[in-house]
Amino acid sequence: MASSRSGFGALLHAWRDRLAPADAGFPVTDGRRAPGLRREELAQLAGLSVDYVLRLEQGRAKNPSAQVVGALARALQLSNAERDQLYRSAGLLPPQDGTVNTHVPASIQRLAARLGDVPVGVFSADWSLVWWNTLWSAVFGDAAVVPPAERNLARALFGNGLAHAAMLPVQSERGPDVFEASIVADLKDAVSRYPGDAQLDRLVQELRVVSDAFAHYWAAQTIAAQHTTDRKTIQHPKIGNIQLDCDVLIVPGADLRLVAYTAATGSSDAGKLDLLRVTGGHTATALP
Repeated sequence: MASSRSGFGALLHAWRDRLAPADAGFPVTDGRRAPGLRREELAQLAGLSVDYVLRLEQGRAKNPSAQVVGALARALQLSNAERDQLYRSAGLLPPQDGTVNTHVPASIQRLAARLGDVPVGVFSADWSLVWWNTLWSAVFGDAAVVPPAERNLARALFGNGLAHAAMLPVQSERGPDVFEASIVADLKDAVSRYPGDAQLDRLVQELRVVSDAFAHYWAAQTIAAQHTTDRKTIQHPKIGNIQLDCDVLIVPGADLRLVAYTAATGSSDAGKLDLLRVTGGHTATALP
């Protein structure tokens, strides 16, 4: 096990050195000495503490969870083969076929990183948040403060854990019933396509127990429309209400959803986005 953990740390360090900061959405300055990502940048991208990343690289942190390894693989923009190697070096089985994919290809990360003027989050088929940019954190709060297993929109809407407690008040123009029903419809679709995913099954069974609303939508015979475009009003703790258009773009090959929020140029809401881009807004967390 010691050699496995040593190999895990060596892979982290080598792949961190390999990744260009610009491809991860970080500005490149003249005084930069690190050949690739700094340790604190990797920690930020993966939603982990800098100290934990350091201990992983040095082999002092033992038995990282599958969620942690998956977050690091996404942050490092690994290929599927490299991702599987990282899992094995941590003593874990790589993700199996027939389970929800949480890996964000490097090309999608580069694309999303270049959309720095708008809040962008990337979600898996079960509505788990697997990637977000700096402006997303400024608008909705830093999802890194929520444990990886809790970074799920369905948990935020219907659960009773940290994701639900951290969610900012967000109003859908289509109304709460339509929005909530659409998320459940998406989960139903995911279950039909990933019947062998134990984690997805646990999510559904848990929410059916803790939420009467979820159980109602799940049992409904009518098929609700899946979540696509919407207009939402976010009650931001620093700047008050901000109304944004929400677009959900599907990444077919990876089975991911790229969610982007925009405002019309010159509008007061666009001005609020500009303010958050400059000042940040790290006072609360949401998974809208």
